[in-house]
Amino acid sequence: MSWQDELDELQQREQMAFAMGGTEKVERQHHFNKLTIRERIDAIGDSNSFHEIGTVAGVAEYDQDGNLKGFTPSNFVFGTAEIDGRPIILSGDDFTVRGGSADASIAGKRNRAEGLALELQLPHIRLVDGMGGGGSVKTIETAGRTYIPELRGWETIVQHLSVAPSVSLALGSVAGIGAARVATSHYSMIVKNSAQMMIAGPALVDWASLGDVTKEELGASKIHTRNGAIDDEVASEEEAFARARQFLSYLPSSVDELPPLTTTSDDPNRTDESLLNLVPKDPRKVYKMQKLIDAVVDTDSWFEIGAKWGRSLKTGLARLNGIPVAIFAENPMVYGGAWTADSCRKLIRLLDLASTFHLPVIHLEDCPGFLIGKQSEENATIRVGSSALAALGQSTTPFCCVVVRKAFGVAGAANNKPGAHNFRVAWPSGDWGSLPIEGGIEVAYKAELEAADDRDEHLAKIKERLNKLRSPLRSAEYFEIEEIIDPRETRSVLCRWAALARRATRPGPTSFGYRP
Repeated sequence: MSWQDELDELQQREQMAFAMGGTEKVERQHHFNKLTIRERIDAIGDSNSFHEIGTVAGVAEYDQDGNLKGFTPSNFVFGTAEIDGRPIILSGDDFTVRGGSADASIAGKRNRAEGLALELQLPHIRLVDGMGGGGSVKTIETAGRTYIPELRGWETIVQHLSVAPSVSLALGSVAGIGAARVATSHYSMIVKNSAQMMIAGPALVDWASLGDVTKEELGASKIHTRNGAIDDEVASEEEAFARARQFLSYLPSSVDELPPLTTTSDDPNRTDESLLNLVPKDPRKVYKMQKLIDAVVDTDSWFEIGAKWGRSLKTGLARLNGIPVAIFAENPMVYGGAWTADSCRKLIRLLDLASTFHLPVIHLEDCPGFLIGKQSEENATIRVGSSALAALGQSTTPFCCVVVRKAFGVAGAANNKPGAHNFRVAWPSGDWGSLPIEGGIEVAYKAELEAADDRDEHLAKIKERLNKLRSPLRSAEYFEIEEIIDPRETRSVLCRWAALARRATRPGPTSFGYRP
């Protein structure tokens, strides 16, 4: 007696599953410059590391004798894989079967993927390419009933955010529950031109009398990477896969580990002469903060997050002598680096990521304060900004600030983590106060200026007198700032601090859950 017949049938079913939606549907996927789910899985994971779970789940057809005559696989594929030798859960929608719609899937597969990622404390990469969570209107007739929406298993997705890294890639037309799965992650990407994200598709928007729009007009990458719903856009699926792998390289596999260290040939004591002249003497002139970031972090280690939104603040991950860190820095090229409502939201995401996965935080500060004006007030900037400062105070990892130039107002106070003893240094270009001198002189000295014979001459004398007092060396006398450093030595200062921060960091869950 042998079980070979049963194994042969199993192999037959697997071959049917590997055919996905059939040759025509696969060719259609390629026609739109999109890979199939199985090609995506092969491209993103380490070679031959994928172990599929639930391959033969789907809808079978049988003849009158009970023999298999047809099989349509579930359009959700998942399993375990490895990235750089570290295990992950890898899952994705198969758009060649019913357009990735959830009514053609088997709910247990998606729930099992999320559940295994949570219980095994593994990173999860979602390859999202599906249109909705409840199926089509035809589903009502097929099922013989309507249903009341529930988010069964959603608590698992949310819990996982506080346990292990989660990455979502929008790789096609993503709507409904698929869009929510993209947004509920630590890092998300969308492929420019070939992918869109929507709450609902064009047909439903038109039915609601909200306009006749295409999918691209409704949910293009340029929309959602400018409003923060998705972190970044990429030019191709291959670039998305590479960035997903790179993002995970900075993070531990779970909160019960510390971020992985790497070896580097970049000298931690390397100096950069260009930093001496980076900041203009004129406080109204701008410079490129990116030059400073590139000069101090390990070569090619900067990984920016959210480059297209909240642009007055740059946020990302990097390494200092092989130690992963989170960095935020004002961008003087946009609003002079002033904090906007969007940049504050972006900062909160970075701080929560750093706290969850034990990344020391560095602030390279040139902050003129919150962006002022009518639009800023209408955007509730002070409320969102207060949340950002609260997130900084709640953050659970060591914090260090380099005051490069400006530190003004409430937002400028982010050179210090409330309730903590942190390292803080300044460049000789440091300039701080409750508000810039240039903006407050005429108010503070209004009566004196009005009484002067030559107002402009008197104003110039006041400025000269006050400018002598605004030197950071004066502040250092009173220990208002702990250290003034040579800008060229910033990398060595930060590398030394990162080593100390690493020693003080302990793995484990944070006192609060990650906020998606």
